[in-house]
Amino acid sequence: MHSPQDDAASNPTPNPDVLVNNVGTLYTFCPLTLRAKEWIDEHVQNDAQWFGHALIVEHRCAWGLAQGMKDDGLVLL
Repeated sequence: MHSPQDDAASNPTPNPDVLVNNVGTLYTFCPLTLRAKEWIDEHVQNDAQWFGHALIVEHRCAWGLAQGMKDDGLVLL
């Protein structure tokens, strides 16, 4: 007999690299892994705005940033 637990065991969800959150007029991208932090350091301008550990991104740029991260294999949550 097939159960939902069988699906979860055969297709484990990868651990997220970046936590993305819509905070009204902006998005936050919080790197959760070293790989994500290094990706941001390499691909995002040096004068980017940060709030604590979270990168602050305007709505108009958020989709492109998220797509670039996913294209390079990062897992977003």
